[in-house]
Amino acid sequence: MDDTSKQEQAIGLLQELGLKEYEAKSFVALTRRQSGTAKDISETSEVPRTRVYDAIRVLEEKGLVETQHSNPQVFRAVSIDEAINTLQAEYTERTESLRDTLQGLEPVDDTQSTEVTHEVWTLADDQGITSRTEQLLKQAEDEAILVVGHGSVFTDRLAEALQAAQRRGVDVIIGTIDEELHAEIQRSLPEVEVFVSGLEWLSQSPVPNDDTEISRLLMVDREAILVSSFVETGEESRGHEQGVFGRGFDNGLVTIVRRLMATGLPFETGRVDTEP
Repeated sequence: MDDTSKQEQAIGLLQELGLKEYEAKSFVALTRRQSGTAKDISETSEVPRTRVYDAIRVLEEKGLVETQHSNPQVFRAVSIDEAINTLQAEYTERTESLRDTLQGLEPVDDTQSTEVTHEVWTLADDQGITSRTEQLLKQAEDEAILVVGHGSVFTDRLAEALQAAQRRGVDVIIGTIDEELHAEIQRSLPEVEVFVSGLEWLSQSPVPNDDTEISRLLMVDREAILVSSFVETGEESRGHEQGVFGRGFDNGLVTIVRRLMATGLPFETGRVDTEP
């Protein structure tokens, strides 16, 4: 990725975090120099000089830029680490406020809420699948069995969620597709039981022209499952992860996955039976 592409990516990410275009461009311009006047920022960022002052005022209010009141005024960005911490804190505050607001809304129907015992839902993006994985691990009471079908699934974030479940007393078991991934996960989670799965079809489909690769299988307390997959689109691209979530011990989807996972577990563990 060249310098121009990196700059454009940084501007785009800042906009996703709530900055407007000129604010993002001005901030990125300042991070590339020790300090600068409005003229300097305009020349570097291609933001009209008359609009630089408005952008800087917002950035200053957010704690991202400092001002030296000389003539002309000189501006500088706070350190990158400080800026990230500031944006992260603001993002967290906004999401917590959103949570409180949404939870405070009154339901629009008069039907009484009932406990959901059977459900099947699809998940269409990596972030949603990651969040649902973490949610299921947080809800686990007795057992969490994860079969990792692709190394990219096992992140530091997932490892932390698995460790947290284990610290609560949840029996955590992890299956992998090969010895190399087994060794990597075992090093990261030395207290967790890790084995090489017998589920070869996770990464190699017996069906001709089927490029779908199972990325993860997660079963929690034998009654909730998450299955995700992606289609290879090139040597460096694996496409978007897609998933299916199901709940209910006698839910057909959950039952099938539970029994399939049982065939890939070491016999001596005896963990996954199909009876409650």
